[in-house]
Order: sequence, then C-alpha cells, then structure tokens
Amino acid sequence: MPDAGARLRKIVIGALDDLKAKDVTEIDVREKSGVTDLLVIASGTSSRHVKSIADEVVKKAKHAGNPPIGVEGQREGEWVLVDLGDVIVHVMLPRTREFYGLERLWTVGDDAPATLAG
Repeated sequence: MPDAGARLRKIVIGALDDLKAKDVTEIDVREKSGVTDLLVIASGTSSRHVKSIADEVVKKAKHAGNPPIGVEGQREGEWVLVDLGDVIVHVMLPRTREFYGLERLWTVGDDAPATLAG
C-alpha cells in the first residue's frame, strides 16, 4: 500500500490531468525543505482555467480525506497555491510561471525537474 504522500501525489496528478493542466512538473524538495515533500507546478491557459484546475485539486483532495491547509490566489487566478501538507500545488498562468521561475529556484544545482506529458 502506498504511503500518504504517494497517494496524495496520485490524487493531485489525476486532478491536473482531468482538467488538462499544461506543463506539469514535479520537484522533490524533501532534502531542501522541512515544510513539504513535493512541489507540483502546472499551467492553465487562462485565469478561469487556473482557478478551475485549483478547484479540482481541492475537491479531489477533500474527497480523499485530505482537505487543504490553505489556498491562496483564487480571486486573481494568475497563481493559485494549494497547500496539501506533503504536496504543495502551484497552478499558474504561463507568463506568471515564467516570471517567477519556481523550477529554477528550487532546482539550482540539481538535475532538471521531471516534466510530465500534458
């Protein structure tokens, strides 16, 4: 049986896939952060799409018994952060994602982060 973090990752990836999130990237930050184990970064095609993707992540996590600790940025829809404890999900507009460069920030000195098809 997979551990709680692996189950949560599967729920998140499924929700992102269901709503056709773009450029999904996972970054294992267990060695860099005491706050979370995994960052999942995805893009939406519009503010509405970003909000819908984040809402789906929240809905599926709650349904699985993992309600979010917090959700930020839903009103604007440029960057929505869903904090699920072991997994933190960032859903962003492509221009916002490029500007903040979370992948570069969290992977300095590492191998390239894993990008999932989608």
